[in-house]
Amino acid sequence: MGLHPRATLAATILGSSLAFIDGSVVNVALPALARDLKVDPANLSWAINAYLLPLGALILLGGALGDHFGRRRFFQIGIATFTCASVMCAGAPSLPWLLAARALQGLGAALLLPNSLAILGGGFTGEARGRAIGTWAAAGALAGALGPVVGGWMVDTVGWRTIFLLNPPIAAGAAYLAWKYVEERKESRPAPLDAAGAGLATVALGLLTWALTKASESTAGYAAWSAALAGCFLLGAFLWHERKLGDRAIMPLSMFAAPTFVGLTLLTLFLYGSLGGLIVLLPFFLIKIENWLAIAAGAALLPVPLLIGLGSRFMGRVASRYGARLPLAIGSGVVGIGLALYARIGTHGINYWLDVFPPTLLVALGMGACVAPLTTAVMASVDADHVGLASGFNSAVARIAGLIATALLAFVFARQGSTLTFMVGFRAAALIGAASAVLAAGFALFLIDGDHRH
Repeated sequence: MGLHPRATLAATILGSSLAFIDGSVVNVALPALARDLKVDPANLSWAINAYLLPLGALILLGGALGDHFGRRRFFQIGIATFTCASVMCAGAPSLPWLLAARALQGLGAALLLPNSLAILGGGFTGEARGRAIGTWAAAGALAGALGPVVGGWMVDTVGWRTIFLLNPPIAAGAAYLAWKYVEERKESRPAPLDAAGAGLATVALGLLTWALTKASESTAGYAAWSAALAGCFLLGAFLWHERKLGDRAIMPLSMFAAPTFVGLTLLTLFLYGSLGGLIVLLPFFLIKIENWLAIAAGAALLPVPLLIGLGSRFMGRVASRYGARLPLAIGSGVVGIGLALYARIGTHGINYWLDVFPPTLLVALGMGACVAPLTTAVMASVDADHVGLASGFNSAVARIAGLIATALLAFVFARQGSTLTFMVGFRAAALIGAASAVLAAGFALFLIDGDHRH
């Protein structure tokens, strides 16, 4: 164990909280942001995707950089990058400026998140490590829960720009504790530093996301198809590059030799895609169509992070005793039922407890049943040499799922001029999300190994 365990834990929690808060707080600010910056509805999803794109594509590279050159160093570089970007977001005079700053935030998060967890892994041993990581995860869930509520209050009372000014004081505390108390560590045999692979993945995902967003416009045509084809070509080039590098790749394809790992990856993509669409679209609907305050819309989804945090320890024990397949299949199915129930919501004076809370509770229960078994199963599905990479890759897939879902929401945002057409899009999105979660349940049943000892 490190020399200053409490200060090390506090530093990593404060640092990672930056990424968790900004992963959720902007959702409740979208209507105010769009109004203030005069954003074209079709481009609104980029306020979220500009952050998710570098985070999802570069999180594995961020961890590898820490292994090579020092985890504390890149944790601090990530904090500094995130802080500068937050100040830029707060002062953004236009949408392009905001998107550039959000992308820089995503880069900072991709550096600090994997290294905060790696610092915990190196600073604690045995049962203390398990408790530290559990505390870190619980604090992340709490930060994700409080972000939309506190951010919603700030949007209502002061304005959307102030939500980004939450970050510098938290960052200052994390940076000081890391500088003062965290020991510097590197891996003696560090993970591969595959910058070319990370670059190809980032550009490919960027082009595909832009193509999906552009396709929602009536004038999309040639530009969207060209970007989609270029993105697919670069994605193919990324896979060829990873195959060529073998175990030195940022995403070793040998991990996909196990059907269970393939099933878990597909489950993560479809389940987190469903969740990612919900946490963006529901607050927007409540604020824009139902005229709720931002703080009320932020609080509407509180059951989801709270039940994930509360249920994870119990479900972790269930998965270790009985295996992950059934909890993942049942949990994903319950999420699908909850999302389908959102399609019942009407307009004009909806009641939270009758219309919004029941489906939200089902989604929360389903996700609470899935998160810990998913993490456990991912780590058990590959050999010991690939555990860290598999866990990081699964985290990246969850972010990329949110990226794709948010890009597809451009089809709904583009129809907000009329309440009727927006509601058609909202209900279609709810049913597509439900189908995606049911597909995830199918992957759990048919691809994931049912032997919990495996």
